[in-house]
Amino acid sequence: MKKDLTVGSPLKLIIYFTIPLLIGNLFQQLYNTADTMIVGRTIGFDALAAVGATGALVFFVIGFAQGLTGGFSIITAQKFGNKDAAGVRKSIASSFILSFIINIVLTLASVALSGWLLHIISTPEELYDNAYKYIVIIFWGTGAAILFNLFSNMLRAIGNSKWPLYFLIAACIVNIILDYLFILYFNMGISGAALATVISQITASLLCFEYIRRFVPELQAKGSDWKVTKHDLWEHIRVGIPMAVQVAIIAVGIVILQWALNRLGALAVGAFTVAQRIDVLAVQCLLSFGITMATYSAQNYGAGDIPRIRHGIRQGSIISVAFAVMSGILILSAADFSVKLFLGKNITDPAKIEETIYLAKVYLTINCSMYVFLALLLVFRSALQGLGNSIVPTFAGIMELIMRTVAAIILSEYIGFTGIAWASPIAWVGAFIPVFAAYFYIIKSLMHKYEIKKAMQKHI
Repeated sequence: MKKDLTVGSPLKLIIYFTIPLLIGNLFQQLYNTADTMIVGRTIGFDALAAVGATGALVFFVIGFAQGLTGGFSIITAQKFGNKDAAGVRKSIASSFILSFIINIVLTLASVALSGWLLHIISTPEELYDNAYKYIVIIFWGTGAAILFNLFSNMLRAIGNSKWPLYFLIAACIVNIILDYLFILYFNMGISGAALATVISQITASLLCFEYIRRFVPELQAKGSDWKVTKHDLWEHIRVGIPMAVQVAIIAVGIVILQWALNRLGALAVGAFTVAQRIDVLAVQCLLSFGITMATYSAQNYGAGDIPRIRHGIRQGSIISVAFAVMSGILILSAADFSVKLFLGKNITDPAKIEETIYLAKVYLTINCSMYVFLALLLVFRSALQGLGNSIVPTFAGIMELIMRTVAAIILSEYIGFTGIAWASPIAWVGAFIPVFAAYFYIIKSLMHKYEIKKAMQKHI
């Protein structure tokens, strides 16, 4: 099943494309959320905090891979929008070749440096052993994460956002079952939670591969399609690497944030971990709209329909902001209940439970109040990426890094955990300003060229 986003009502297409994408993203996040929740309720609070202590490093590596494959799919979507079937297959071949090479480098480097990285970010001593066991297994599974994201982005590039959702649901179910099996019955502890995550990602990758092999000939590179040129590879590197670097730059800021957080102790790390898992689930709607706008912009840019891009981005912004407000209200109203879901009966100290809930609510209150900026940032940044512009999003990522780093180091020094909670919202605002200005400048320039082209065609 594929969907051409260059024809029909932009609003309906955006909504219909985003819904399965949203559900899929929610299930993808349930990998980490299920690990954290099950670990917290079955092994203990310190194990929960250990999973959280690895979050920034995992995001750095896996996020880089997601940005890379997302960038490759921009080229695929542009070829699809231009009705270039041969170009789509050539794009698939180029994406696989580049992903294979980068996977080897990422996996070997991340595994080799795991222990050193955990020490660099000042992982609390009581959390280190569990954090190391968890992160090494996750890093060995980097290839599964890259492969699934590559398959998913390939399908989304041609407008198919439903089947990646179905495979994510299946993988999430596998993950939850294996979590309980490995932890409770095989007594594998935190290593079992990590292994369950990797196996579930392998499952999703295999399901995607088999679906494409059977039902999506447009994405099957064969024979001469694999004879890619330096130009083919560069075309993908030109978009893929900058998008991966954008994520990596943001991730560096989060790693610095994790370092500042770790210095506050295991309780702060645990509370932050719980709040962040809830927060990440809440913003999936905003992230989903962002991914939709990248595909929508790329396809219509390939088709040369600039007015349609502008119209769709405007509608996407309004919808995303509305969901940002609703998500914030929903999360805050259910904050107490949500936090308690992560805390098992093995936490017997009432003061510890009360402090964890309080800190988590501080984080959620601050972040929820700033979701609107995140919503607009994701829409406009994704639109620029869909238009093939990597410079401004990269600059915005640098702004995020600077703002998050300054907030994490300085604010945490003076107001502790509250300063940590403010770091991401401040970074969103810092990145939003250049992205917002650049989008309107670029779309105005493209509209001018479009109108000149149309006027010339009328006189021919």
